[in-house]
Amino acid sequence: MKAQNCVFLSALTMACPFLRDVVDEEALVLRRAFRRERVFRDRLDPLAFPDDHLYERYRFSADGIRYLCRLLGPRIKHCTARSHALSVEQMVCVALRFFASGAFLYSVGDAEQLNKATICRTIRSVCLAIKALADVFISFPGHRRLCDMKEEFYRIAGFPNVIGAVDCTHIRIKAPSGAHEADFVNRKSFHSINVQMVCNADCVIRTVVAKMAWLSP
Repeated sequence: MKAQNCVFLSALTMACPFLRDVVDEEALVLRRAFRRERVFRDRLDPLAFPDDHLYERYRFSADGIRYLCRLLGPRIKHCTARSHALSVEQMVCVALRFFASGAFLYSVGDAEQLNKATICRTIRSVCLAIKALADVFISFPGHRRLCDMKEEFYRIAGFPNVIGAVDCTHIRIKAPSGAHEADFVNRKSFHSINVQMVCNADCVIRTVVAKMAWLSP
């Protein structure tokens, strides 16, 4: 019977090649019968768990996650709840799990009961929101007076006129595709990005440059 219905629907569609939708009522009924029903998985509230559970998976406490939600919420919140859209808390936790574990998108999706495409879009949205706020939290030399910063460094090791400690390191990355793949191979023969950071006397990062290949030895 199903095979006959499919043949009938195909013949009816071929008979009306210039119509976008078949208007025959029987054909519409058949289309509804063969339409695959969308399945929405159950999603748990991540903040319903104790802090030790959250630390193990997201490296943040419940209060820390709520702070991030208040901070990033206006930039990542969905306009509607259509198709069971993720809440701000769920989006933040998805990104934190990815940052904390460094696992593949499939692994994060399996852990959060979401598909790979949703995980990818969510991580991108959260990263863009964090990037937009980078200048608020990372600035050099910051809002403090230079003389105060020099005094703090001087108390550590007696070295005068220091306002920041700078260092560079190579962050390992997956081999990029394209003609410039070899530019990211460093002297230790693995792919990396050269990252430069400057911190103050309290080891608070004040500036970050993470956009270059292996330019330093």
